[in-house]
Amino acid sequence: MSDSGTIGGRAYRERHSSGGLWEQEYGYSRAIRVGRQVLVAGCTSMVDGRVHYPSDPAAQLRVAIETVLDALAALGAGPDDVVRTRMYVTHRRDCDAVGRVHAEYFGATPPVATMVIVSGLLHPDMRVEIEVDAVLAQDTSA
Repeated sequence: MSDSGTIGGRAYRERHSSGGLWEQEYGYSRAIRVGRQVLVAGCTSMVDGRVHYPSDPAAQLRVAIETVLDALAALGAGPDDVVRTRMYVTHRRDCDAVGRVHAEYFGATPPVATMVIVSGLLHPDMRVEIEVDAVLAQDTSA
């Protein structure tokens, strides 16, 4: 679901909701497009109220990146438009597996990236979270 606002008939912001468990409850959008920029909130392997692949960080990242790609597509962007990723990983031993999955999706046009080891995520079975910033080559929102 997407919505947008206008100023003088010109679109200035478009929001996308994936219908995720906490989006409405916690008051955030899955993604927002402002002009050429698309910002995607942190995505995990939580789908339909459950964490998928609790013991497999690589599979969790694949689920999370598919959520990212859906949000980007809803706002007119794709993986080649991604310029920055931030990955939050709960175990140092998972970094290589997570990094390899990141390369599967973004290796053709590598963005700048950060991977941080964190003490935990919102649900104890979550092992990785990713957030993404994208910039389109030209503004097509008008």
